[in-house]
Amino acid sequence: MSNKPIILALATLPLLLSVPASGQAFKGHNSKAPVDFDAGRIEVQDRADRVILSGGVKVRQAGLNLNAARLTVAYDRVGGNTDIERIDASGGVTVTNASETATGEFAVYDLPRRLITMVGGVTLTQGANRVSGGRLVIDLDTGRAVIDGSSVGTPGVEGGGSGRVTGRFTVTDRAQ
Repeated sequence: MSNKPIILALATLPLLLSVPASGQAFKGHNSKAPVDFDAGRIEVQDRADRVILSGGVKVRQAGLNLNAARLTVAYDRVGGNTDIERIDASGGVTVTNASETATGEFAVYDLPRRLITMVGGVTLTQGANRVSGGRLVIDLDTGRAVIDGSSVGTPGVEGGGSGRVTGRFTVTDRAQ
């Protein structure tokens, strides 16, 4: 019995952890593009510089889609412009682009830092490749995606159950 498939899978593991096939997750997203939304309800809290969206919320920005039950958008007014600083999402959060899907219970999209952090039974999928855990951090500049086994430090949020990262990577038969 040959160990070649196992060795090949282990050798490609570092590349696959940065899903998708190009080695990057959500890389190159334009976080300065306009943000479009669709929701059942909107509440503008102008004095607090925030907007609360609820009821099947759908957000789109330059090919990146975020769906959740509820969103809180924090903004800043600079020179007559309104700049979105942060989006907090809760309730079955899904973030997708053309080739990846990330899911979890809660997410924070920090627009200036270009980071998306998701907690609560997270899963990152690209094609047939899947990685699950408790917390996922996606750097939109580098495309680096890191998944931890638990969401330590998040009150009331359980991780992936076992405190471990699990997944499945597909391996292409290169013998042909």
